[in-house]
Amino acid sequence: MTDNIVIQNEEIISVGELNKSAKYLLENTFNSVSVIGEISNLSKPSSGHIYFTLKDEDGAIRCAMFRNQNLKLNFSPENGNQCVLKGQVSIYAARGDYQLIVKSIEPAGSGNLMQKFEALKKKLDEEGLFDKSKKIDIPSSPKHIGIITSSSTAAFQDVISTIKRRAPSAQISLSEATVQGDNAHVSIIKALNRIINFNEMNGDNKIDVVILSRGGGSIEDLWCFNNEELAREIFSFPIPTISGVGHEIDFTICDFVSDIRVPTPTASAELVTEFIYQLSDKLKNNKIKLNKNIKNVFEDMKQSIDLNKSKLKNPITLLREKSQSLDNMDARLQQNHKSILLVKSNKMNMVISSLTNTNPLSKLHLTKDKINTLLNNLNRNIEEKLKINQNNLEKLCKNIEILNPLSILDRGYAIVTNKEGVAVKSSKEVSKGEKLTARLSNGLIDIEVKNIND
Repeated sequence: MTDNIVIQNEEIISVGELNKSAKYLLENTFNSVSVIGEISNLSKPSSGHIYFTLKDEDGAIRCAMFRNQNLKLNFSPENGNQCVLKGQVSIYAARGDYQLIVKSIEPAGSGNLMQKFEALKKKLDEEGLFDKSKKIDIPSSPKHIGIITSSSTAAFQDVISTIKRRAPSAQISLSEATVQGDNAHVSIIKALNRIINFNEMNGDNKIDVVILSRGGGSIEDLWCFNNEELAREIFSFPIPTISGVGHEIDFTICDFVSDIRVPTPTASAELVTEFIYQLSDKLKNNKIKLNKNIKNVFEDMKQSIDLNKSKLKNPITLLREKSQSLDNMDARLQQNHKSILLVKSNKMNMVISSLTNTNPLSKLHLTKDKINTLLNNLNRNIEEKLKINQNNLEKLCKNIEILNPLSILDRGYAIVTNKEGVAVKSSKEVSKGEKLTARLSNGLIDIEVKNIND
């Protein structure tokens, strides 16, 4: 029950209400505190949370670090570690437990380093070394990529494999450097100078972009990348530089003076190959579409050929139709010839009958001349008609001869048939060892299939 009870003008609250009020006061008063102490009673349940006690000679406090914050740790805390914790003081209201909700943990020795980091960061920022207007653009499709790291690191292998997978045509050059230790910054500066010298001697094969790479670690492990001399060298470096140092939560001075910062070494390789990778992916998709379109075109052409093929008549059928047409024309020609002869004969009979009936001698010679003229005209007409019909007949015969498949044989061709007498039109219709017959212009040849070459 959380309702307040008033007795004799004095407010009485429940235990839960008291804890909630204390929780509210603590969380607002100590919203963000840094505490140093020794870790003890460390517990790591399967939930991913961390529970432990932070103590010193004068006291102790329960601590809880939840999974989403725990995942950001770059080291694994253990019992006995002296650490600096940042978090919020709170109370677990259900039990009234006073505790610290931890947001970050760092080894105690790193506190002084962080002060140095912040001081150098402020100094260089005020000098304009972080100015975005002074950054060099990263080339979209570099042909030659330089890498500064140690060849023995996993980060180097990740960068190499990522570039080769996404941009196999890109050239990669390693400028070896030590990336951890007191003199690592000197080694990195030498690696930068080697790249400058390389470009001066290789005008046609210059390095287009440089990746500064190292995997994650503690602030001490990455401290060489917070060196002022190295920062100034990177700022004045004439080649576009990508800082791929540490993990997403790790920041170094090199990140701010480089032309661009990415969270991991692998991300740096992905950045320099993004355009080529997308272009390659687009080309692959276009190739798939092109092949699909070509396939559709060929399929349409095949269907069109099949349709036209079905409309084409067999030469034998065409020859038969032409032969029938020729027979019909010959029949009509014979009929016309008979009709003409009959008409002329009837006319002649009429003339003879007229002469016989009249019989005047004076008209006899005249009639005889007319008869002779008519006979001459008749014969001439008959001859002309026969000549025309003969020419038509010869043309038809020539057409039939042209369409006759057997006439092709005289020009050196042959008709190959299988044992059923069916003409072979394609090499796919026969098999090795099959016996065939080749018809030539002057005879037949039996042949056997020895080999098939498509």
